[in-house]
Amino acid sequence: MAPQKTIRIGGASGFWGDSTIAAPQLLAGGKLDYLVFDYLAEITMSILARAKAKIPEHGYALDFVTTVMKESLPEIAKQGIKVISNAGGINPLECAAALTELIEAAGLDLKVATVTGDDLIGRVEELREAGVREMFSGAEMPAQFMSMNAYLGAFPIAEALGRGADIVITGRCVDSAVTLGACIHEFGWTGQDYDRLAAGSLAGHIIECGAQATGGLFTDWRLSTGWENIGYPIVEVADSGSFTVSKPLETGGLVTPGTVGEQMIYEIGDPQAYILPDVVCDFSGVSMKQTGEDRVLVEGARGIAPTPSLKVSATYMEGFRIGVMISIGGIDAKGKAEEVARAVLARTRRLLAERGVPDFTDTHVEILGTEASYGPHSRITEAREVTLKLAARHPIALALSLLLRELTSSGTSMSPGISGMGGNRPRPSPVVRLFSFLIDREQVAATVHMGGDSWETKSVSGEEFSAEQIVRPQILDVAGATDPGADAVTVRLIDLAYARSGDKGNDANVGVIARKPEYLAFVRSALTEENVREYFGHLVEGHVERYELPGIHALNFHLHEALGGGGIASLRNDPQGKALAQMLLDYPVAISAQLAARDGLGA
Repeated sequence: MAPQKTIRIGGASGFWGDSTIAAPQLLAGGKLDYLVFDYLAEITMSILARAKAKIPEHGYALDFVTTVMKESLPEIAKQGIKVISNAGGINPLECAAALTELIEAAGLDLKVATVTGDDLIGRVEELREAGVREMFSGAEMPAQFMSMNAYLGAFPIAEALGRGADIVITGRCVDSAVTLGACIHEFGWTGQDYDRLAAGSLAGHIIECGAQATGGLFTDWRLSTGWENIGYPIVEVADSGSFTVSKPLETGGLVTPGTVGEQMIYEIGDPQAYILPDVVCDFSGVSMKQTGEDRVLVEGARGIAPTPSLKVSATYMEGFRIGVMISIGGIDAKGKAEEVARAVLARTRRLLAERGVPDFTDTHVEILGTEASYGPHSRITEAREVTLKLAARHPIALALSLLLRELTSSGTSMSPGISGMGGNRPRPSPVVRLFSFLIDREQVAATVHMGGDSWETKSVSGEEFSAEQIVRPQILDVAGATDPGADAVTVRLIDLAYARSGDKGNDANVGVIARKPEYLAFVRSALTEENVREYFGHLVEGHVERYELPGIHALNFHLHEALGGGGIASLRNDPQGKALAQMLLDYPVAISAQLAARDGLGA
């Protein structure tokens, strides 16, 4: 039997601002067919919209062209590697034009295609008249938007590749589409190859955050060495949809089922209803197997037909915010910081009232160094050095400048021990909020542009979907009994599991993967929805849902309204919930004494 065709895809960017080591490293040691770049978070679109408003030719990830591609184009052309990126942001045509100019100046023969159609900002009033509301809160549309973009899928990318493109630039597409598009083109997958589409989407999801799949952010971080040259991820995808995750040789980091599993459960909600434009994915049965050093085989993704709708991510401005930090040292540093914050807010509120200016929309005080984010779980009883973080929101930027001035004055009028490096003071910045809604996919037409020609692509058809139709996995008591017994031993969750957390708007997720299958029952028994909601009660305003992923012996917790507004609307020190998993890893879990003795746990 002939071996399956495979393609090698390197993930060179996890966000706008990722390390410049990625592309040169992958080009030097990846033996790639494709190099893909993901640049766009929800809030990035609003930043790019502001940039375009100032300079009409901007609105895309400028450094993708001026730095990354400028340095990499000769090697890309030499090796015949194709490039796919959503660096086009809010202005993909200008991004492609700038890149084409660079290619011509270098004397290279590379064809650039652009995918547009995601930008709906010109249809705001049409959508308002149609009665569009926010899909989670039901809120009406705000008066003005900064950006409004539908999430496009991978088929327009595949079509551009099929027409001979060497480089494909898109605007807002789902992060995994830059990888899936290559798979669709190379293997000829159709819109009805749901399992393969789900598998290709998972491959894209694994590498879309760069080195997070290769040892970055890993629970067992001491095992992931050589961060100064951490390897960026490569997926070797087969026609069947199975794929192997690896990294270039002689690079830092680590590729294991733990590192790859953590990335799979990063920033997802229901793992059996991961809804994308091209397919609804079910990752609950995915398995991972170490097949060699820094090589992990991933199999078992399943898919069903996509929905009739596309998700639209819009952003709008709602006032301003500021966050200021000062250091305070000495005896009872926490008490000093609390009193400084109280006095500064009281003084500033009085000054605002005297000027006829309304109170702050919101304020937030954190005493960093006292485990402030842990709330009632903090173990710090006395700290002799802390950082006071004082943040606020207000409709008027000048009100926040006044708050900054009064906090600065505390250095001579309030607590002893106030210090800091000085330098530039922070400025009020816009509060950008997310407004998400669904639109009929038939109302969004993706267009491919290449070599002076343009053509609309055919939309993938969708089917109605409800989470109620999902058949949930039946989880067996793999440990033999969920009751640890009278001689139970209590250990920390980190002894039994890996965990990673992330954000989706104002919600967060915490994924937990049992280190061994027999640990899962005890982890499930301890981490109920109620217990997790109570543990994070000082942060989570909504409810908590728990989902099962038996393929990798994992649980995923969806924490609703957990981030104080999320993104750059939040005033918290951790607005994206990156530390939530680290906090949960301290959670006490009761296990049987026999299991504890066997594995040397709880000593």
